[in-house]
Amino acid sequence: MATTVISGVQYSGIWTMQQVNAAIAASTWPVPTVPGQGYLYSWGNNANGQLGLSNLTFYSSPKQVGSLITWVTLPTPSTGHRSIGAIKTDGTLWMWGQNDRGQLGLGNITEYSSPKQIGALTAWSKLTLGYQFTVALKTDGTLWSWGRGTTFGSLGLGNLTSYSSPKQVGALTNWLNISASYYSVVATKTDGTLWTWGWNQNGQLGLGNVTPYSSPKQVGSLTDWLKVFSSGYSCRAIKTDGTIWAWGNNNNGQLGDGTITYRSSPTQIGSLTNWANSAGGTNHSIATKTDGTIWTWGANGVGQLGLGNTTNYSSPKQVGSLTTWSIPAGGYSFTGAIKTDGTLWLWGNNVNGQLGLGNRTNYSSPKQVGSLTTWTSVYLNGPGQTFVIVSS
Repeated sequence: MATTVISGVQYSGIWTMQQVNAAIAASTWPVPTVPGQGYLYSWGNNANGQLGLSNLTFYSSPKQVGSLITWVTLPTPSTGHRSIGAIKTDGTLWMWGQNDRGQLGLGNITEYSSPKQIGALTAWSKLTLGYQFTVALKTDGTLWSWGRGTTFGSLGLGNLTSYSSPKQVGALTNWLNISASYYSVVATKTDGTLWTWGWNQNGQLGLGNVTPYSSPKQVGSLTDWLKVFSSGYSCRAIKTDGTIWAWGNNNNGQLGDGTITYRSSPTQIGSLTNWANSAGGTNHSIATKTDGTIWTWGANGVGQLGLGNTTNYSSPKQVGSLTTWSIPAGGYSFTGAIKTDGTLWLWGNNVNGQLGLGNRTNYSSPKQVGSLTTWTSVYLNGPGQTFVIVSS
């Protein structure tokens, strides 16, 4: 089922921007469906304590992070690296792992192997992770960033300065969705406009050029952008009409337009109007449709497309024939998804045990992680870490 994000919460069904704006203006929301609060689990690479388990041990099967059942929001689909964050039901933001550029937002560059609260605020609604930087939204619609800003202004603050604590990006209060790639960010506002900033060598800002920008720039003038997804050096977006668009790096066909040509402006992928959600790894893409099918394309060297082979594809290919896929996720050469029955499935690169299967074997088709049917959200991070929330 398709979802729409409003003030950091996802709601089922396809919404037009007019419906979203009307709901925001009236402060009336439908009952939230996903994600739900619950326990936090992690596994895989732990070189910087990013699993939050108070150690540096790698794990190839799920391990619970603390004992709390109040975790509710993982990062949006993004590139990430060796740090992680999550939001609790009380609106507090917690981060841990690598911190060499202040990306944890704690006012220092000290690494932590267990969750640490960012300030005392209880108004955080969403976060996204780039390479050594973090961007987050508050419930009031303001946008904040911190960490590495020295590479082409990825913090959006109009400079190339790094910060180890949150800094507000401008003064606007109408930011809605965010997603970070290695050194750039793509975002939407409540008016349905699309904005990007940061590094642009591969045209990933969608502005028709390869010029970097250190502050938000609007992509075109359309007001029908609904969801955005960054990964590696490319971006994808879904419009209110259910079409999917992509731009940026395309060296492995990850844009899905049947070529390996880079695109510096949004390019529609096919003509279908039933795309629901998307995610991506460094050089591959995943998306689900409103009919519950799941599709992949791009690099496939370790079977991350889930097609039972290691062949690259430059246009979407359906993974199996099931119509029960719900929430897709992408990491560095590995892929995951949650089904409508609450089961979790992973495939692709498994060198760090990131597939959670108790081994380090790569798989080119989906493999179920355990037997639980209460997984509610999944985030695949950087070089081989998996994070999930299990409902209580």
